[in-house]
Amino acid sequence: MIAQQVLVLFVLIAVGFICGKKGILTDSASKHLTDIVLYVVTPCVMINAFQREFSFELLGKILTASLCAVLIIAGSILLARLLLRDKDESRKKVLQFAVIFSNCGFMSLPLQKAILGDDGWFYGSIFVAVFNIFVWTYGLVVMSGDKKQLSITRLAFNPGIVGVVAAIILFVCNINLPFIISKPVEYLSDLNTPIPMLVIGFYLSQANFKKAFSDRGAYLAMAVRLLIIPIIATFAMALFRLDSAIIVAFIIASSAPTAATTTMFAAKYNRDVELSVSLVASTTLVSIATMPLVVALAQTVTQILV
Repeated sequence: MIAQQVLVLFVLIAVGFICGKKGILTDSASKHLTDIVLYVVTPCVMINAFQREFSFELLGKILTASLCAVLIIAGSILLARLLLRDKDESRKKVLQFAVIFSNCGFMSLPLQKAILGDDGWFYGSIFVAVFNIFVWTYGLVVMSGDKKQLSITRLAFNPGIVGVVAAIILFVCNINLPFIISKPVEYLSDLNTPIPMLVIGFYLSQANFKKAFSDRGAYLAMAVRLLIIPIIATFAMALFRLDSAIIVAFIIASSAPTAATTTMFAAKYNRDVELSVSLVASTTLVSIATMPLVVALAQTVTQILV
């Protein structure tokens, strides 16, 4: 089941890869598609996921999931700082960023939806919200090396945050959107699977895989990003007997490949861009094998311990 869902995503990625090689998808087009996902589709996913009846029990789960996401990313930061070291400051920052931040929006939300249904999107969107807060605060400072880069305005108007805030307001106030609005929101939410996969495929078509798999530091980063972090998170959450849907949703997010944001920030702040592209490409390719294994482990551990 899990392997099939991952392969479905990679078939879509393969389509994007072919379109990139044939020139059907261009760099300019992929950037516009990315903007559509970030500024339109992702907020709709958040709002659609939170369109459910309010209850204090569910609110408690939201708070629990939020805290759990914070601890997972904070733990990832600690592991990255301990394990990823390099004399070259530019390489070190890229390696650490690549380990901490997964592609929890583009890669994880479609898989969470396929495996867990609406609950997958619900908890997945919570993880994405926490991710956005970390990436635009800690991640920004790490890559830029300058605390002055922090901006409350930039964080407040981040589309992922805006979408979650709107979704939570609607949820807490128990407001159900009218059909004429909810249906378009639902249709736009459905675009969160095909468009991101096509974009990822395009970027893979531009990657140098020989370079990607010839960097020793990249192999360690790959192991930590795809295996060590999600496995530790699996047992930690299971020992605390969290809701099984939260565990599986967060392990899908934690086992996702390196976020494409790594390359965006590396380019913006003059870090090792080539290394960042290599990490995004190699972790995405290897995740075909690792994601099904790690998620299957999470489901098994959850059944035994929770």
